[in-house]
Amino acid sequence: MPKHGKRYRHAASLLPKGIKFEDPARALELVKESAFAKFDETVEVSVRLGVDPRHADQIVRGTVVLPHGTGKTVRVLVLAEGAQAEAAEAAGADYVGMEYVGRIKEGWLEFDVAVATPNVMGQVGQLGRVLGPRGLMPTPKAGTVTMDVTKAVREIKAGKIEFRVDRTGNVHIPIGKVSFDVDRLTENMAAVMDVIVRAKPAAAKGAYIRSVTVSSTMGPGVGIDPNLYRRVAA
Repeated sequence: MPKHGKRYRHAASLLPKGIKFEDPARALELVKESAFAKFDETVEVSVRLGVDPRHADQIVRGTVVLPHGTGKTVRVLVLAEGAQAEAAEAAGADYVGMEYVGRIKEGWLEFDVAVATPNVMGQVGQLGRVLGPRGLMPTPKAGTVTMDVTKAVREIKAGKIEFRVDRTGNVHIPIGKVSFDVDRLTENMAAVMDVIVRAKPAAAKGAYIRSVTVSSTMGPGVGIDPNLYRRVAA
């Protein structure tokens, strides 16, 4: 098993042991204080859920618009024609047009989110084997298959992200950068947790929110008391 580096161990030594904070803002303060990388690390919340993702009726997925964005510049591709393509360009999409279908088939993947209109999904569907495994395939559930491309592009640029529970029952969602102040991180996290709680499947039994941890890209995790969210999710 790989060992943590010296800087990680030093950062971890500065954190209280075995404490689950009842104040998310305090936990996020400690994440900022313990971040040691030379780049602006991403701050992420990891939530362990009481679901079994092997069952379709217990899969947790959804989208959330972070009030203060992720701190990352998101490159948006819009696959559309005519008026929708013009609207996408006006909304600030980075790449627009059906010619990108061919480019993607040739290996081009210089974008972070793809949006498509329903009338072109016959052509976009051909990209399923390329985009699907990378989580880039437009889907109605994520709001990335829509005729309202203006709204979709603006929301994505403003900080809309998609999440899905992994095979081990965990959800990992970025909530900003270490350079964000604590208030912005706290408000982003509150928006994330509200959506996760509301996404509780009817088939889920027992405690839904099992654990909540916040961390930076390279830094140690800081636990938050899951009871803060269990009362709401019950």
